Formats: sequence, C-alpha cells, structure tokens
Amino acid sequence: MKVKLAKTAGFCMGVRRAMEIIMSEANKGNGKLFTYGPLIHNQQVLDLLESKGVDVKEDIDKLDKGRIIIRAHGISPDEREMIRSSNLKIIDATCPRVAKVQAIIRKYNNKGYTPIIFGDPRHPEVIGLMGYSKGNGIVINSVEDIEILLSRTDKKRLVVVSQTTQDVDAYRKIMNEIKSHYPEAIIFDTICDETYKRQREVKSLASEVDSMVIVGGYNSGNTKRLYKISRSTGKPTFHVETEKELQNSWFSSTESTGVTAGASTPNWMIKSVTERLKTMGKTRQHPLGDLLKKIFQFLIKTTIPEAIGAFFLTYAGLILSRGNADFIHPFLALLYVYCMHILNRFLDKEASTYNDPGIALFYTQHKTFLIITSLIGIGTGLILSLSLGIAQFLLFLALTILGLVYSIPIIPWRFGYLRRYAKIKDLPGSKTMAEALAWGTISSLLPIIGWPEPFWPGVLISFFFVSSMCYVRSGLFDILNMQGDLIVGRETLPIALGERRTLKLLLLLNIIFATILLLSTAIRVVSNLGYFLIICFLISFFYLTAYKKGWMRDGYPLHAIVESNLFLAGLIAFIWSAVGG
Repeated sequence: MKVKLAKTAGFCMGVRRAMEIIMSEANKGNGKLFTYGPLIHNQQVLDLLESKGVDVKEDIDKLDKGRIIIRAHGISPDEREMIRSSNLKIIDATCPRVAKVQAIIRKYNNKGYTPIIFGDPRHPEVIGLMGYSKGNGIVINSVEDIEILLSRTDKKRLVVVSQTTQDVDAYRKIMNEIKSHYPEAIIFDTICDETYKRQREVKSLASEVDSMVIVGGYNSGNTKRLYKISRSTGKPTFHVETEKELQNSWFSSTESTGVTAGASTPNWMIKSVTERLKTMGKTRQHPLGDLLKKIFQFLIKTTIPEAIGAFFLTYAGLILSRGNADFIHPFLALLYVYCMHILNRFLDKEASTYNDPGIALFYTQHKTFLIITSLIGIGTGLILSLSLGIAQFLLFLALTILGLVYSIPIIPWRFGYLRRYAKIKDLPGSKTMAEALAWGTISSLLPIIGWPEPFWPGVLISFFFVSSMCYVRSGLFDILNMQGDLIVGRETLPIALGERRTLKLLLLLNIIFATILLLSTAIRVVSNLGYFLIICFLISFFYLTAYKKGWMRDGYPLHAIVESNLFLAGLIAFIWSAVGG
C-alpha cells in the first residue's frame, strides 16, 4: 500500500524543546529528576522517561530534594510559587507559545479585563492559564457557551485567547460570535501556527488518499482533534498509538493511506506505523516494479549507497589533486565505509532503535549476513592494501581499528566523571568530525603513501573537499537523528549546538569550503576539475536550505539527494577525465 506522510507529523516546537530539556537533564545524572505532572500526553514517551529514571509527580509535598521539570503545558502562578518554596530546583520547559498566552492574560487581567479562554477546562494548559486570571477568567469550549458568557458578565472589557492546540475553525466561529456581542473585546489569535498547519494539512492529505491514520496518545487533545477533522472529510480514519494496533481488515480495499500524528508523537513511533502500513492493503505496482523497490530499500538499509558514494568521492578527490586516478583506492574507500558503518550500527544499535525502527529491525533479521559481509570486506581491504605496500596496509589497519574502537568503551568505569565519555562517540560533536576525518584520510591521504614527491597543497585541498562533503552530509543526518541520539545520551553536533545553529554552521562551512576550492583551482593548486565540483557544493547548499525552510523533511527523497551528490562528484570527475581535462 502506498503511504503518504504529512510534513507536519510529530513533535511540535514546544514538545520537542521540552523533550530536549528533559533528556539533557536525565543524561546529566545529577540526582533525582521529576516532572510536575505528565510531560506530554503520550504514554510511550512517558514509559521511556520512566526507564530513564524520570518520575511523574502530581504532589510535591513529600519531595525534599531533586530537580523538577515544568511541563510544556505550563502551570499556574500559585503552583510555581509552591515549587519555589520547596527545596526542588525548577527547570522550566513551558512552551514559549503557552508562556505568551499566559503573559497576555496576566497583562490584561491586571488592567481590569475579563479573560475569556477558549479550550478544554480540564486540560493542563487551560488550568494553568486560568491561574493567571486570578479567578476572573471564564472558560468556553463551544459557540453555545457564549450564551452562558452573556448571562455571567455584562462587562464590555473582555480579552479573548485560545488554548494553543484548539481547533482553528471552531475558534474563528467563537471570535466572530463574541465580536458581534462585544465589539470592544480584544481578541488574540493564540492558536499555535504548527497546530493550524497540521489541521489544514490533514484536510488536504485526506483528499489525496483512500484512508487516514492518526498516530498519537488517546488522551492527547490535539491528536483527537486531528482525528475528528480527518473523519469530517468523509475518509475512513483510524486513531492508533502504536503499529501493533493496525489491523489488515481496515485496509483490505485500500491502495493508499495518509499518515499524520499529534504534536506529542515521537518520530520513531510514526516511522514504525508507516513501515507497518507499507506491508498492508492493496497495490497496483507491477511485480518488476515491486522487486526493484525491494532491492532499492535493501541497498539503502545496508548502507551500500554510502559506500558507493565513498568510491565516487574518492575518485573525484584523486582526479582533483593529481589529474588522474586508479580504481583500487576508491574501492578501498568503498570497503571501509561499508564495513565501518555496518559494524558500528551493531555496536551502537540502541540509537538505531529510535532513529529508524525499520532499519533496526532489518539489522536484527539479517545480522549474520551483514556481519559476515563486513568481515569479508575488512579482510579484502587489508589484503588489497597490503598488495599496495606495508605503509598503506598499516594505515588501513589503523583506520579500521579506530573505526571499531569508536563505539567501544576505552575508559575504565572507575574514572568517575570521565565514564560519561568512556567511548570516543560520547565526546560532544565527535561523530560528525570523526566521519569526515576518516573519509578524508581513506580517500586522500592513503593514496599518496608511496608517492615519490606528493604535491601537498593539492593533497590537502583534496582532503578538505572530501571531508567537507562528508561533514555536511553527516551533520544533516545527525539533525535528522536528534530524537534517538538524545534518548541514548549521545551528544552529537546538533544536540551540542541546537538544530538551528547546526544548520547555520553547515551552510557557512559549505560556503567556506566552496570558496577555498574555487580559489585553489584559480591559482592552480588543484586541477580545473575544481570549477565543476563547485556544483556539488551548490547542491549541498540546496538540500540544507530546503530542509531549513521546511521544503523537504526526513525521508527517501532527501536521502536520495544527499547521497546522489556524492555520486555526482565522481561522475563529473569521470566525464572531465574522459574528455581530456
């Protein structure tokens, strides 16, 4: 069955921020950690937090020490003051958009306005908002409630806000109705932009598919609203928390289904549901097309495209630095990347479980095949490098050992604080840099061993070209894998700097390295191929910008563009060499 995933599915900004805060605190391990009420409305996430030692507390009277996190929904001023009077350290994870609504109510309530809040009176966010009205607020959740409002107040000074995750269309009706009775009322559109986009997209997506699946907690208000909106379109709609709840009978005559998720639904749950759906329902695909699709997915999961990309990138680097290339060194790079990526997935499989459950399952099902082919690859690489000379053999062996040691503890547990960094991969931002240096070394430095008089400036530019292409690629994938890396405590570049800063850094480095390549080509440090390889940096700039602007999201299309950029580098080099450079 064809599955279309909504661009806006998954964590909203506020929930993502709250999760980053709580996982960062949990990974520090500085004493007991609590949340004041459930962090978000998703049982699977709460179970995960519990496994990380995070306890949910509704009553803090008996707590005398530790850290307590204020959830994304926010709390009332009285509750905040109660926590401050305790011995607990407050860590505020209130969604900034919720905090903005709190500020509006506080400001206008102090000016004598009556706050009118559109929302669910039992929802934690609304309960917190009511606290800022100091008992003067009125909660409504339908147009009919305006009749009650008219009977309760004849005041003309009203300020109207909404719970940030409410139905957009329903709030517009409320605003129009209040305005007709209270023309002087001050009305704020406080529904989160992400909520609006999700509700608009679910209608659009439902018109393109045969059925809809909404993923998220059964007690999540925004998820239930997405379900209600989808059902209102007339399309069969199913609300599930996990992929285990999906039933084949729901999709017996379905050829396509759309998937979206509530703002508190993590990526790994969405991916698990979409992977399961792809095996259900009907399909019109030709048997040959189905076979080719399965082969493509197999190749992607075994990291073969990355390995072939390393082959092409190495070939391009050699042509760039010395104007010619063999195929032995690119093949060594292919073997190295294939083997290291697969073996490190097994050595660090916990993160894969959250980053991509489909790939994690694939590695479990094909463990024997993958390990055997990796070991054969290492053996082949060692034999091939030995045939080139003892120096190249030793460097290939050293790189292989370093690649394996990357995910293995090397610092004894007794070294106290340092045990947090027992593995090289535990060092903040090390993954992106380690991959870039390894690719650069195997592609540009290994081949020059044995050269009588290597032209070092050209070699270094080739090294920076390969390393920069890998660094930008790896940095983007680290951004896509932030949720899983946060859960297992890996401090990748995006976790250390934040997603926005990391994207800005990658874009800046992309421009810097492109400029270096252009200048180096102009002064003839490298071959004229450098002019044409600028295209690769332009493509990198495009996919980074596309992701930053939200034009593309995690998925096969984005991965295909990123990996094909490596292929393009080799193709450009091959054509340049074939026509005489």
